[in-house]
Amino acid sequence: MLFHPYEIALCGFSGSGKTTLAAAVVNRLSERFTVGCYKHGCHRFDIDREGKDSFIFKDAGAETVMISDPVKKAVISRNGSTGIREREIFRACDMLIVEGLKELPLPKLLMVDRERKILDRLAEGTIPGVIALVETGNEPDQLKSLYDLPVFHRDDVQTVTAFIESCIAHRAMETPLSGLILAGGKSSRMGTDKALITYHGKNQLIHTSSLLSSYCREVFISCRADQKPKYEAFGLPIITDRYLETGPAGGILSAQSRYPERAWLTVACDMPFLGTELLDTLLDNRMHLRFATAFRNEDTGHYEPLCACYEPKSRQELLARHAEGDDSLHSFLADSRIGEIAVSDTRHLLNINDPEALRAALNAGSLPGGEQQ
Repeated sequence: MLFHPYEIALCGFSGSGKTTLAAAVVNRLSERFTVGCYKHGCHRFDIDREGKDSFIFKDAGAETVMISDPVKKAVISRNGSTGIREREIFRACDMLIVEGLKELPLPKLLMVDRERKILDRLAEGTIPGVIALVETGNEPDQLKSLYDLPVFHRDDVQTVTAFIESCIAHRAMETPLSGLILAGGKSSRMGTDKALITYHGKNQLIHTSSLLSSYCREVFISCRADQKPKYEAFGLPIITDRYLETGPAGGILSAQSRYPERAWLTVACDMPFLGTELLDTLLDNRMHLRFATAFRNEDTGHYEPLCACYEPKSRQELLARHAEGDDSLHSFLADSRIGEIAVSDTRHLLNINDPEALRAALNAGSLPGGEQQ
């Protein structure tokens, strides 16, 4: 990844039609996705002309200038910008289409000019990451016989777009999914450890682990360091909090720090009504290209952050918010581009936090074999 987890470039010599094709592809993709574009130019450029205020500030020596109007913003910066800053700009996008940068290790569609001079560069090995060729002439079969790569015509925008979308979808589906049981709370209102309460003939740690293991390659307990000796007896791997006094966001950040390439199906330890039906719904509607997928209460508009799937790219956003002192998962979900699933009946997402709620849950008749340990 250079600029975005889901990036694909269109590369070729000047005049090969890459800008026209890239714009047409973006136009189609933007019907269903938020698409970012990175245009690399070999020549110097200026987005403002002499005499304008932004030019005056830049010419006066300002390192970075931002200009804005009610609907858009632009940042003019000198070449000291780092890759981290560039990735931050595109973080909210579902995917990124890059035009140019053929020498960099990006997955790319290579535009073959009519003289086929670009193929000499390909043969030299100076263009890495080529996943398909785009023919500007009318001899795709000849290219197919020479290269073990898909070959498209540049005017076949629909097929090229479908190929790019399938490549990104395949990459997203390869993201490993792990389960995370949030058990790091102090259970002060309950007066006893909520993770060790029995509702289903087994305590909530074991019960929730059994639920998540149907969907995840591995299920972890997230807890404080002082809880680890108590929970080790249950044989589940444990991730102790590295971000203290930050609530559930600290547990997620700690898991992401350990395994940053994984997505995390995250469930609180105090949701005894949660079952496979809701988890099926969550994962069937999971949007891999967004920061997270979560349920939204249709009546209140609130999101449920403690039964949600957090994608790898959410880590940088959570870290940025943590640096600003905001560890609220509710505000993260409300402010970010996520996949949302509207639900009207939220009883199965209830948290049981105090003795009164516990008694009501046990008396409800819908939790078999429930009694407190």
